[in-house]
Amino acid sequence: MDKTKMKKVETFASIFGEDHSEVPSEKTDGTTSLKLNDLIPFRNHPFKLYEGDRFNDMVESIKQYGVIVPIVVRKVDDKYEILSGHNRVNAAKEAGLTEVPTVVKEGLTEEEATLIVTETNIMQRSFSELAHSERATVISTRHSAMKNQGVRTDLLNEIEKLSKAPNLASEETFYPMDKKLRTHETIGNEYNLSQASVARYLRIDKLSDAIKDLVDDGKIAMRAGVDLSYLSQENQEMVEAIISENTFKVDMKKAALLRKHEKEGNLNWNTAQKIISGDMLKSTGKVKPFKLQPTIILKYFNPNDDKKAIEKTIEKALDFYFSQMKNQSHDIEEGEEMIE
Repeated sequence: MDKTKMKKVETFASIFGEDHSEVPSEKTDGTTSLKLNDLIPFRNHPFKLYEGDRFNDMVESIKQYGVIVPIVVRKVDDKYEILSGHNRVNAAKEAGLTEVPTVVKEGLTEEEATLIVTETNIMQRSFSELAHSERATVISTRHSAMKNQGVRTDLLNEIEKLSKAPNLASEETFYPMDKKLRTHETIGNEYNLSQASVARYLRIDKLSDAIKDLVDDGKIAMRAGVDLSYLSQENQEMVEAIISENTFKVDMKKAALLRKHEKEGNLNWNTAQKIISGDMLKSTGKVKPFKLQPTIILKYFNPNDDKKAIEKTIEKALDFYFSQMKNQSHDIEEGEEMIE
């Protein structure tokens, strides 16, 4: 075969590099410079961007060395959508740069583009460092890729090698469904999560963005978010509005009650507000436990008296008391009739 006609294979590692490397790569094949004004962020970018010292350190590094690792983009109309490098772009702007080295990827499906976004973020930050909503995005994207027979295995394998996560994108995960490893178990093994936790994060990913923010902020408990994920988008928006308006928190009991009322078809604003405020839980009719003060017990009984005997005596006393009250009330009513 004529070597001049051989298609050049571009490795994923050459695209993304190692963010922790202090030595710029000498390979510039496949890279180009793009103006920062021509770049747009990935739509609904699911990760929180760097702030504070971490961002300032990146700015100082770029001022000194420039952007060492090229960002990755795809063309969208007359702009370029960032797939990897949102923090580098923001820091480059702050550092006063007007252009950044770039790799333009073509022919990506939406799933593959999202996979690049999530996997390159997890390379730069540990999974435990991510917020709940960010973890949910990573797990959901990986879960979808592993189940989809049409996803490009070469892309997954390159990401796999770069992220140093063994066995996650191995060949056995792309066998027919009856021979596949259980995706929950496989993903759980990589991120040190139980299968139940993986399932919960897959549910969290189905929440609206506003509800996800409340989970991240601790206003909604993680497991409560799982129940809320079963609500319709319209009811999720209603719940978010009630929580934000009144700074309420939602625990598992409240979330389960909201889900129950929606399932029964009677979840509306008033009902949701009563549940979220806690008023409905207060009026469930449950009798709160009541205890007599020790001083009252000691007034009529000896410390060594049998507990059951004391309870029986109190019960008899109360029966006598209420019967007397009933007779007294009856006598009063008869006296009023005689007066009339």
